[in-house]
Amino acid sequence: MTYLPNALDAELPPAQPKPTSLTGQRESTLELWTSGGAEAGIWECEAGRFTAVRDGFHEICQILSGTATLTGEDGQVVELGPGSTVVLPDGWRGTWDVHTPMRKTYVTVQTGGTSSK
Repeated sequence: MTYLPNALDAELPPAQPKPTSLTGQRESTLELWTSGGAEAGIWECEAGRFTAVRDGFHEICQILSGTATLTGEDGQVVELGPGSTVVLPDGWRGTWDVHTPMRKTYVTVQTGGTSSK
């Protein structure tokens, strides 16, 4: 069992440049658990814009803090804030516009394709 009393206050590793950032922001990830193609953790990102591709895995996110607009290549637009839950299925592509620094918990589950977080 992995237990974290408060994901909002958990200390994350030093932030690193986000590879898909269009605005130069940084991100940090604390992996809490991994097993058999699944992973759970906490992710944090500075305000800015980045692209995302979910090939080879599904991602389920619970937003803890911050706000963002998520725009899929299909044109669907979703506003995210504390308490929001979003599922990004295998094959999802789009853009995150992070308005205020964001922290989320996430679970990814591999589907057998090529994974590129």
